[in-house]
Amino acid sequence: MNESSVIERAKDSGKNILIEGGKILTPSGATLGSLLISGGKVAAIRAADEANDARETAGALRIDASGLWVVPGLVDIHCHLREPGYEYKEDIASGTAAAAAGGFTSVCCMANTDPVNDNAVVTAFIKKRAEESGPVRVFPIAAATKGLRGEELTEMGELSQAGAVAVSDDGKSIRNGQRMRLALSYAKRFSLVVVSHPEDEDLVDGGVMNEGYWSTFLGLPGATRVAEETVIARDCMLAELENSRLHIAHVSTAGGAEIVRQAKRRGAPVTCETAPHYLFATDEWVRDYNTNTRVNPPLRTEADREALIEALQDGTIDAIATDHAPHHIDDKKVEYALASSGISGFETALAVCWTALVKPGRMTPEQLFDKLSRSPAKVLGIDAGVIEEGGRADITIIDPAAEWTVDPAKFVSRGKNTPFAGQALTGRVKYTIAGGRIAYRGN
Repeated sequence: MNESSVIERAKDSGKNILIEGGKILTPSGATLGSLLISGGKVAAIRAADEANDARETAGALRIDASGLWVVPGLVDIHCHLREPGYEYKEDIASGTAAAAAGGFTSVCCMANTDPVNDNAVVTAFIKKRAEESGPVRVFPIAAATKGLRGEELTEMGELSQAGAVAVSDDGKSIRNGQRMRLALSYAKRFSLVVVSHPEDEDLVDGGVMNEGYWSTFLGLPGATRVAEETVIARDCMLAELENSRLHIAHVSTAGGAEIVRQAKRRGAPVTCETAPHYLFATDEWVRDYNTNTRVNPPLRTEADREALIEALQDGTIDAIATDHAPHHIDDKKVEYALASSGISGFETALAVCWTALVKPGRMTPEQLFDKLSRSPAKVLGIDAGVIEEGGRADITIIDPAAEWTVDPAKFVSRGKNTPFAGQALTGRVKYTIAGGRIAYRGN
């Protein structure tokens, strides 16, 4: 299904919607029943043995959700929509359509566009373009420093007023520790979260994959895990010093997770995320020099993967974010060391997580959906992530038993760059309902 057909379907659902027979996940738990959507809101939630009011449901679009999960619309707090400036990779229309196909009803896009989202004009442009062309909500994360250069701080108050929910120089770390401290202090005045991209570029020193056995075996320059972990430690300490909210992006190592765990135990105002690919794949996947495995930070070891799962289980890792990073084929069809970093992740995220975490019994469905909806919304203070009467009708309906094979040619996203091509996965989105309107309907 292409992006235009997804958006077109979002226009055909202005009437009430009655979802029947599904397992509905509310703050009080999962229960079989029905859910009525009216006027963009959740009008009623009823148990299976409760009858629906015939007047309320007359003429409603009925969805049979028997055997399916009805969960809060997924919330992605780290993605790249590429517009403005890199529309040949993705634009807001195609990116949000892909997000809807992946079950996401709210997404937060990073600032590394062209021009950089470091001023209120660009922030407002992204918001307006999303409202005009996107089937799901977009929350911009603006730059912490002008031009992402790590030097002069942005006007965070103006960015917040324009609609930014956080600030970040994602793609780069704020190299100067004093500048990072000032960013945390300044952001606190406007109740903004600073999102840290933890990477010491000097320590990376041209590394293109995890430094270890496989980098040696393949003859590729490795990036030490210490490059990630030293910046995580520095930024956690600075957040504790300033008592300012910090969110660590894409944690990929056991050591990084442990640093966050210890910071939380001390009471530091720190949260963090990991991405689906770190929960499923390892650096061994690079063995065929498939450039679609190149991502930043790089895929790590099996021991790191296990440690990240444990960190999800004990609450150290608050959220799973896609870090959706679509690229044109020309950015990947080159030598490994020259390839752009990133995975087009919207449309595989749910199934990758279900297959890696729920299917083998490492997490319950309720725990997974918490990491994909309620908890990320809480991290950035977004009004999303729960199903409750009177609340916004952001709903994702999932078939937990659906088995499918990843075919990037069928992606809604313009980015077909995924290491999961040909991978058999379990769990698939059947419907995405955003603000009471159908944003995606699967086969």
